[in-house]
Amino acid sequence: MSVAQDYLGRMAWLVKELNRHIYNYHVLDAPTIPDAEYDKLFRELQELEAAHPEAVSNDTPTSRVGAAPIPEFRQVTHAVPMLSLNNGFSDEDIDNFDRRVREGLDAGQVDYAAELKFDGLAMSLRYESGVFVQAATRGDGYTGEDVTANIRTVRVIPLRLHGDDVPAVLEVRGEVLMFKQDFERLNERQREAGQKEFANPRNAAAGSLRQLDARITAQRKLRFFAYGIGLLEGAEMPQSHSAVLDWFERLGLPVSKERAVVRGCEGLLGYYRSIGEKRGALPYEIDGVVYKVDRVADQRALGFVSRAPRFALAHKFPAEEALTVVSAIDVQVGRTGAITPVARLVPVSVGGVTVTNATLHNEDEVRRKDVRIGDTVVVRRAGDVIPEVLSVVLERRPTPEPAVYTLPAQCPVCGSHVVREEGEAVARCSGGLTCAAQRKEAIRHFAGRRMMDIEGLGDRYIDSLVECNLIHGVADLYKLTLDDLLKMKRLADERDGTTPETVKQGKVATKWADNLLAAIEASKRPPLERLLFALGIRHVGESTAKTLADWLGSLALVRRAPAALLRVLPDIGGTVAEAIADFFAEEKNQIALDALLETGVAPQGEHAPKAALRERLDEVQLLAALGIPKLTEPRARQLLDGRTLEDLAFLKVFGVFGLPEALVASLESWMAVEANREALMKLSSLRRELLDALPEEAAAPEGALAGKTFVLTGTLPTMSRDQAGALIEAAGGKVSGSVSKKTSYVVAGVEAGSKLEKAEALGVTVLDEAGLLALLGQANQ
Repeated sequence: MSVAQDYLGRMAWLVKELNRHIYNYHVLDAPTIPDAEYDKLFRELQELEAAHPEAVSNDTPTSRVGAAPIPEFRQVTHAVPMLSLNNGFSDEDIDNFDRRVREGLDAGQVDYAAELKFDGLAMSLRYESGVFVQAATRGDGYTGEDVTANIRTVRVIPLRLHGDDVPAVLEVRGEVLMFKQDFERLNERQREAGQKEFANPRNAAAGSLRQLDARITAQRKLRFFAYGIGLLEGAEMPQSHSAVLDWFERLGLPVSKERAVVRGCEGLLGYYRSIGEKRGALPYEIDGVVYKVDRVADQRALGFVSRAPRFALAHKFPAEEALTVVSAIDVQVGRTGAITPVARLVPVSVGGVTVTNATLHNEDEVRRKDVRIGDTVVVRRAGDVIPEVLSVVLERRPTPEPAVYTLPAQCPVCGSHVVREEGEAVARCSGGLTCAAQRKEAIRHFAGRRMMDIEGLGDRYIDSLVECNLIHGVADLYKLTLDDLLKMKRLADERDGTTPETVKQGKVATKWADNLLAAIEASKRPPLERLLFALGIRHVGESTAKTLADWLGSLALVRRAPAALLRVLPDIGGTVAEAIADFFAEEKNQIALDALLETGVAPQGEHAPKAALRERLDEVQLLAALGIPKLTEPRARQLLDGRTLEDLAFLKVFGVFGLPEALVASLESWMAVEANREALMKLSSLRRELLDALPEEAAAPEGALAGKTFVLTGTLPTMSRDQAGALIEAAGGKVSGSVSKKTSYVVAGVEAGSKLEKAEALGVTVLDEAGLLALLGQANQ
C-alpha cells in the first residue's frame, strides 16, 4: 500500500469512527469509549487534516468546532416551501378537524401520526448522496438564511447519513431547540460573565443559531429533532408519515420518542391529554402537539388550503400568558445568597394553573421592565419553569405613579448587608455563615473533602440536622452530642416513614454516630488555607485561600485586611479583594467565626507575614489599590511625592498638585466622605504595623515555576492531582481550577473532559504526567 493510500485510509476510518461515537454519545446517550480515547482519535484526525488539507471530507467531525465569523447570513430559497400549520385549541376544534379529514377522504376512521410541537426554530437540512451540505432557517417559508456553519456544531445532527442506500437528495425538516438543563447552564455562564441572561430556551436557541461566529454557537448545546421531508430525490417516499420517522431513525437522524399512531378523534384527544400530563417532566419545552394524516397518499389527496395543509393541525396547549396586577415586590434569598426580586400577584390562571408569584430575576430587569407595585403586567408560565413578568401595560399604571423599585440594602432573612459586585447583575447577601437561607449550602461547603474534610457528613445528614433544628451554623457542628445525632436519626426516620431493622429488633445503632463525632473532632486542626476555603467566601477557591495563608500568615490578619491590602497580593484582583473584605466587614460573619473558634477549631501552620510582602506595601501601590476613580498608579506616585498616606487623609483640596481637573474632582469627592478618610488612616496604620513585624532579611528566592499557572484534569497514571499540585506549588507554580487565557499549562490525564477541550480551543500548552515531571526536572536543575 502506498503512503498516500495509508493516510487516506486512516483519515476515512477516523472520520467514520468518530462520527459513530458522536452518534452513540449525543443521540443514543450511550457512550462507547472514554472521553480521553475520543480526544486522542480527534487530535490524530486534526493532525492528519492539517498535514493533508486536500483530503478533508465534508463530514469530518473537526468541522463541528465552529468556523471563522462571517459578515452576514446568505439567503436560501427553499426548494419546497416550509408552510405553517393551522391551530386548534378546544376539543371541538379537533372534532371538526377529524370530521373534515373524513369527509375529504370519504372514509370512516382515519389513522393519524401524532407528535410533539417543539418550542424551537424550524430548520431545513439538505443532504446530497448522504452528506450534509446546507442548513437553512424557515424565514418567511419561501426564503430563509444559510446557517450551515452553525448547524455543523450541533452534534446530534449527522454530517453523513447512516447506511449505504441513501437518497441522491434529502431535505430534512425539523426543529432546533435547547434542552432545559442546557438553558440553565448557559444562563449560569451568562451570569458569571456579567452578561444578559436569556428569557427562555427558545430565545437562547435562536440567539445561538443567529451568531455570525459559529464558534460561539459551538459553545452552546443545541439539539435537533427531525419531523418531516421537504425534497426527496433518488428514493421512494415511504407510504406513511410514521414510516418516514422510522426511516429517519435508521438514517441516524434524531427523532422524538414521544410519537404515536392513533385512530380517530378520541385517539387524538387521548394523545393530547397524555402528553399534557408528561409535559412538565419533558427535558425540553413544547407548546402543543401536531396531528398529521398518517398515509402519504391521503395527505396528497387532501392537499393544501392557502398556506397550510388540510391534512395536519397543531393542537396548542392553553395560553401561557395572562394579565394581572402586582400587589407587592418582595425578595427571595437563594442557597448561595443570591437576592431575587419576586412579584406578588393578584391570583390569575395561566396555562390552567393559578399563579400568585412571578420572578423578576434581578434589580436590572426590574428597572429595564420598569415594574412597580400596582402595575398591570403580562405574566408568562412555560411548563414547569417559574412564572415570570414579561412586560408592563403602561397605559394602566395607577396615578399618582408608584415609586421606582429599589433592592433592599439588608438581607430580609438575616439582616446582613447586601452586596452587588461591579459588572454583576445579581446582588447577594453577605452573611454566608449566618443566613438561614444559605445555611445548608454553607455547611455542605464547610464540611467538604477539600475544606474541613468531615468524613461521613453527607447531604442527607446536613439536611436532617438543619431541618431538625439541631444546627444553625458551622460552629454548632462542634457542639453536637451522641444524643443529638440519635435524635436527628429518629426524627428523620419518622419524617420519611421508615423504621430501620435495628429499631424493629429493639436495638439502637450508634457506631455511625460515633464515627461522625470522631470525624468532626478530627477536623478541628485544619491548615489555615483549608479553613479560609471552608468559610465559603465568594470567589475564594483553594488557590486564593493558599495565597492569603502564604502571604498574610494568620487568620487574625486576614480578618482585618482591607481590600486595598488584599488587592496588592499576587493574583487577587479588585473583585476578589472586595468580596473578601466585604465578608469580614459583616459583623454577623465575624460573630459566627468567633463562635467557631470558641469550639476549639484552630488553624495550623500560622506564621508571620511573608517577607516578600514588604515590597508590596509600597504606598503608591496601596493608594492606587484603594479604587479611587481615575487614580492610576503614575498619578498616585505624583500625588505622594514627599507625602504619606496619612498626610493625604487630612487634605481636602487637591488642585495644587498639577493633577488633571477630572482627577482633582474625583479625589475631593472621595475625601469628602468621612468613612473613606478613616479607611485611608487605617490602611496607613496597618502598613506601619506590618512593616515593623516583617523580617528584615530579603525574601527567599521564588521557585523556578513562579508566575506559571497550571490546571490539572483527568486521572494521572502514578500520582493523584493533590500530589501533582503539591509538586507544582513547591516549584513556585500556581494551581488553578479553571482554564483561561492566563493558564500556562494544562496537565491532562485519562478522561480529561471539558477542561482539555477548552485548553485546546484557547491554544494552551497541554502536558501529560511525563511532560509535567520533565518540566519539574528542568526547573530543579
